[in-house]
Parts: sequence; C-alpha cells; structure tokens
Amino acid sequence: MRCVAPTGRVVQPVSYPRGEVRASDFRVVTVEVRPPGPGEVLVRNTWTSVDAALRLRLRERAPKGYFPAFLLEEPMDGIMTVGEVVESRADGFAPGDTVWHASGWRDYALVKAGTPALGGVGTLTKVDARLAPPQAHLGPLGANGLTAYAGLFHVAGLREGDVVWVSAAAGAVGSLVAQLAKIGGHRVIGSAGSDDKVRHLVADLGVDAAFNYKNGPLPDLLREAAPDGIDVYFDNVGGDHLEAALGALRRAGRVAICGMISEYGAQEPPPGPGNLMLAVTKGLTIRGFRAGEHTDLLPEMRRRMGAWLHEGRIRHRESVVDGLAQAPAALAALLRGENTGKTLVRIEDVPHRERQLPIRPPAALLN
Repeated sequence: MRCVAPTGRVVQPVSYPRGEVRASDFRVVTVEVRPPGPGEVLVRNTWTSVDAALRLRLRERAPKGYFPAFLLEEPMDGIMTVGEVVESRADGFAPGDTVWHASGWRDYALVKAGTPALGGVGTLTKVDARLAPPQAHLGPLGANGLTAYAGLFHVAGLREGDVVWVSAAAGAVGSLVAQLAKIGGHRVIGSAGSDDKVRHLVADLGVDAAFNYKNGPLPDLLREAAPDGIDVYFDNVGGDHLEAALGALRRAGRVAICGMISEYGAQEPPPGPGNLMLAVTKGLTIRGFRAGEHTDLLPEMRRRMGAWLHEGRIRHRESVVDGLAQAPAALAALLRGENTGKTLVRIEDVPHRERQLPIRPPAALLN
C-alpha cells in the first residue's frame, strides 16, 4: 500500500529570465508520484536550498564546463535538498531516514541511490538529524560548508599571518569563510551590500573590519580597511571586486574564486579586471574551484565544522521563506542582496521568518 499521496508539486521554469528573476518565469505544477523502482528511494522533501548560482542555469546555455541549463517546463534537477524517506527499494535506506540529495524545488523526489549528483556533493546520503537540524546539512554541514572549508584551507592555502578579504561576507558561503579565518587567528575584512549586513559582520561574526561596497570607490574602501594590503581574497563576486583585490594583494597573494555573482544576471558580460598584469608582477595565484572537486574533504569538514558549531565559534543565520511556491521569490530576493546567511525554503506553508539556526549536536559529532 502506498504511504504517501499519489501527487506532488514541482516548480518548473517556463522562460529564461532577462535580467531580474521574476515569478512569471516559473510555474508550480502537480504531477503524479510513482512508486520507487529497484534501487530508488522516494523522499518527501522538507527543506530545499536557494543559491545564487542557480541563476547561471536559468539561461539557454549555462557557462561552458558548468552544470547544464535547466530545461523549460521540466523539474529543476541539481538543487540541494533534505527530506525524509517514505519508501525505499535501495539497500541502506529505510522509511524515516533523513537524507540529502539534489532533486529540490518539489514536494517529493525519486532518487537513484549511488548515482552521483552535483559532482558528488548531491549524491543521496543519509544524515543524522539528531546531530543538527536537517537544514544545517544544506548550509554549514553541507555544500556551503565544504565550499568555504576547501576554498580557504586548500585552494587559497591559508598561511599563518595572512590578511583575508571575503566578498559577499554576509552570505551563505562568505559568512562561513570569514569565521573560519577568524578561528585560525587571521585578520579578516568583510564586504557586503548594506550597512545592516556590515553591522552583522562586525557585531555577530567578529570580523576585524567591514565595509559596504556601495558607499564609495571600492579600492578606497578596501585600502581603508586593509591599509597594509591583503594576502588572500575569497571571491564570491568577481568584476570590480576582483580588480580591487588584485590591487590590494601583496606579493605571492592568493585568490580563491567560488563564484562571480556580479555576472550571473548581467545582460552583457561585465568588463574583466583591467589590472590583471599584477598577477604577473606580484606572483599571484588565482584559482577557481567548485565544492564537488573536494568531496574527499566532506568527513573532515563536517567533523571540524560540527565541533565549531557546537562550541558556538561558528554562527549561522538563515533567511527562511515558507512554501514551495515561494522558491522563485526567494531566489529573486537573494539575487537582489536581500538575504543574510543561508537562504532556504521550508516546504510547508507557514509564516515567513528569519532566525538564528540552533545547533545542538551531542558529543557524537565531535568524535
């Protein structure tokens, strides 16, 4: 006997946005939910991720080498999600298990066990909801945490005494990078797009200096925050931010690029840095990366990140929108810079809220 309703809702794109993402670019449809086949698991999704990089796939063609563009009037595969197994025909998964996978923006997902997704980060995986709330596995204990951890410690090669600048430092990844660098004893500069976010960076996340990049010429703001220059730039923005970083980096400085949000919705490609020759004269290292290239670090990251969360050394804020149909609006708000921390959609329809994520893992997470 089926233990779930035979239908579920799915958010689908119906047009590729031109400029800002709009609700009219999507539709919510009701589809049949078939029973799982051999090796499949049926999951009732409870939380689904909203990430700025989804904008790259809302195009006729995604950037070369990136994940493919979303197909119009089809489910949007490749969005991190957590949920509860309701039916399973796959070894190792049972009804009631909490799992993460990459079939979000829908009520129910049929997921093939063992099939890699999102470079391996989104492969169907059981998570222990007793160690942290399920949605934490979409943020600090999931792909965002892995991006921050791998990018800072392995891609940028953080060294003793480094001064670190993090752009979009109030976002899901940037806020973790800033705090990880502070845990390591580094001077950290954060930038964001509003005065409220700047206050959050200083008062809540403990960065040493922060600025609103809209309040003046970016090189001048960065020079005021880091008068002696920087050694590491963690880039979430690209464009003029990367150009300012090249000017401020000291010899043998490093740039870790995980995103370029300034380009995601641009009608025309923004101009690249005009001072790239500084990479030669200063002996800089500039390296782009994705979390899926570092899945081998997941156990290490989750162990260390879990301990820091438990100790209160990492603070994680959520911007939560309730109701599956609100996922496009949540993405649009994120791209306008209206979020702080991790943007999530809670599938159930209950009132909107923004809150601090409680993390209460038992000692098992620290071992």
